[in-house]
Amino acid sequence: MRVLVTGATGMLGRGVARALADRGDQVTVLQRHPAGLGLREVLTDISDADAVLDAVDGHEAVIHLAAKVNVVGSEREYQRVNVQGTRTVIDACVAAGVRRLVYVSSPSVAHSGTSLIGRGADPADPLAVRGSYARSKAAAEQIALAADHGQLAVVAIRPHLVWGPGDTQLVARVVDRSRRGRLVLIGSGAALIDTTYVVNAIDALLAALDHCVTARGQALVVTNGEPRPVAELLSALCRAAEAPEPSRHVPVRLARAGGTLVEAVWKLTDGLRAEGAADDPPLTRFLVEQLSTAHWFDQRRTRQVLQWEPRVSLDQGFAELQRWYSSLAASTAR
Repeated sequence: MRVLVTGATGMLGRGVARALADRGDQVTVLQRHPAGLGLREVLTDISDADAVLDAVDGHEAVIHLAAKVNVVGSEREYQRVNVQGTRTVIDACVAAGVRRLVYVSSPSVAHSGTSLIGRGADPADPLAVRGSYARSKAAAEQIALAADHGQLAVVAIRPHLVWGPGDTQLVARVVDRSRRGRLVLIGSGAALIDTTYVVNAIDALLAALDHCVTARGQALVVTNGEPRPVAELLSALCRAAEAPEPSRHVPVRLARAGGTLVEAVWKLTDGLRAEGAADDPPLTRFLVEQLSTAHWFDQRRTRQVLQWEPRVSLDQGFAELQRWYSSLAASTAR
């Protein structure tokens, strides 16, 4: 199949592009900066309609991962990249006669801040969700699924907390905070949370591409299906990197107030931070909610529709992460 993958500089996008190429698909990747994958690349902004149309032309399928994923930022930029960028991709798919579109969404599009216990893929709701990222992704998912008609089959996949070797979004931040003595548990640390090992997320997206026609019009949450207490998850990630495990607890109410204050200060000082400084503040209200409320999902429908099951357990993933960190330490020591 001739497949265009947007957003191939991230861990998940790179993995998807590699997996497609390894199985024999003809793959083009589209992003702003070189991905170094040895595949045909189109370097452009996702909101450039002409460039995106040129990139999409000649492909049978698109997997759209490109997005602004930071926790904070201007509402205008989230709307430009996540909403308008998705419209641009869809318009290009329609104009170029693409038959399959896999839109990579997020469970946050249906999360209003309370616990999610054994839920499926509730409808995306931009008015109820928390924060600019979730609002923009919810609106983009609605736009994507509304485009499912005629020859264009669209499915939305919501991978939840994807992690693995080389991850800079979750693992690297947890380990960095641990080594600096800033990793704490919000509340009791007992909230059950689903995560997804990267290999399983990649497999699920390829399955969504293969079953796009029969799954069309649906949103599906993807996880390992192994909810664990947040304290256990954070400790396992730290052990893999030989970093201190979290032991200090901060009350939820205090953490939420702190997150509100930090976000406000972060926005006020946005123009004063040095180039290359961290894009996200050390604490946000969204992060507090993620670490203090349960969010795990019923995977039965996802597995039935995609004919997919995770092939790497969480414990196997932690072991693989530990091997990766050991290898990294060995190469640094040489």
